[in-house]
Amino acid sequence: MIRPTIALFLLPAALAACDRRTDVEPPPRATDQAPSPTQTSLIAVPINASIAPLRQELERAVPRTLWTINRREQACMAPQRVKVFGKRVKVTPAIPCTIVGQVTRGPLRLRGEGDEIVVDVPIHARISARDVGGVLKGETATGAAMAHARVRIELTPDWRTRGKARISYGWTRAPGIDFLGKRITFTDEADAKLKPVVRDVEGIVNREIARLDIRKQAADVWRQSFTTLELNHQNPPVWMRVTPQRILYGGYRLDGQRINLNLGIEGVTETFVSDRPADPSPTPLPKLVRQAPKPHLDVRVPVIADYAQLQPVVDRALAKRATRPFVLPKLGPMDVKFGPSTIYGAPGGRIAVGVDVEAKLEARTGTPTHGRIWMTAIPRNEPGSAQVRFADLVVNGDSDGVGGDLLILIGRSEEFAPLIADALSQNFTRDLDELQGKIRSAVGQRREGAFVIRTTVDGFAIGEIKAYGNGLYLPVQMTGGTSIDYRPAK
Repeated sequence: MIRPTIALFLLPAALAACDRRTDVEPPPRATDQAPSPTQTSLIAVPINASIAPLRQELERAVPRTLWTINRREQACMAPQRVKVFGKRVKVTPAIPCTIVGQVTRGPLRLRGEGDEIVVDVPIHARISARDVGGVLKGETATGAAMAHARVRIELTPDWRTRGKARISYGWTRAPGIDFLGKRITFTDEADAKLKPVVRDVEGIVNREIARLDIRKQAADVWRQSFTTLELNHQNPPVWMRVTPQRILYGGYRLDGQRINLNLGIEGVTETFVSDRPADPSPTPLPKLVRQAPKPHLDVRVPVIADYAQLQPVVDRALAKRATRPFVLPKLGPMDVKFGPSTIYGAPGGRIAVGVDVEAKLEARTGTPTHGRIWMTAIPRNEPGSAQVRFADLVVNGDSDGVGGDLLILIGRSEEFAPLIADALSQNFTRDLDELQGKIRSAVGQRREGAFVIRTTVDGFAIGEIKAYGNGLYLPVQMTGGTSIDYRPAK
């Protein structure tokens, strides 16, 4: 472990005699407060909506029988001609017939394909040609086609949904009959009848997509995201307050009968070491920003060591050390007893430690020297390290009296200052390790009303320590990811 160096500031002891105690003026107290860190994070808030109503409405609105036919054709077969003496001569007349049939559809199927919703419409045709010139009593032809309604959903900045549908279909087997070595097809008749059906499907799709109530879900999520989440319950209590700023939209995908929208809330995350702060006031749902969200959690966790919590740590270390004498150069062993310490923040980012001292050289008789040693120091740490050292050694004081000389020597000893530094440093490292463990166990997955919040912590990065009026402050950057799923009770 690095041996800390403590900056000592010995205020005037001014002991006129070994049996007198001279009051000394303590260092001024700092009044500044450790900041509540503020960062920007992006929380994934996937919203989904059922597209089952689209399929149900199409099933209801698109008839099973798309069209029927029953008409008399005067020329099902064109006149047959042969070439005689260089001229084409008609040898059979045009053959009339009656065409009857119908085109039906099967059950609709919805599926996802890239960023499109595809509605598959299976089509079946059954067509007969009857009384063909009195030769054939009936000839039946079947055919099949697959129509595809390809729907692309647009989400406008004001949260309205609209669909763009394009319909395509093709005959996988065109309906027709073979007669006298010729193939008679009926695709023209079928295509003409299917065109209005295609237009109807497109209209239904656009109407149903517009009914998807994405805005209501987004407004609920937005309002609930103005919240405060608990990162650590106690010792110390740590809270993260989230204040959303804007909402990003990165497209959608189809998952079975649900459409999942890729949304993310970008907001300010603040952390507090205190009682639960008030939730921020919600603002109206803002306009949508078309930008692919990249969820990330960036939180500065303020690890604050309260000075009142540090005092017993210092007192225990001094009491343990007092069981054996201090050996001072040229003076020899000295018995030292320590009273309760006083610790607080001093101006200039310093920590002030005051210790009552009763000291007596073993080789001398008489009344012990009483006084108080005041130390101030600047806490420092290496980047990424929770090991704290104390720097900027300064010694000032009135050393005219014998008692004052002894206090300065005790304060300057190689054991006194490092002892306090070690106690403070080790305590801070332990607190940081415990806090990280508590935060990792506190976050994860939990339900808040209609929302399921998932948080992962990928890493902690330690910043620069500083002393404030309310404690030693070590900023720790917590990174990871957070998502909020909207799951209202059914």
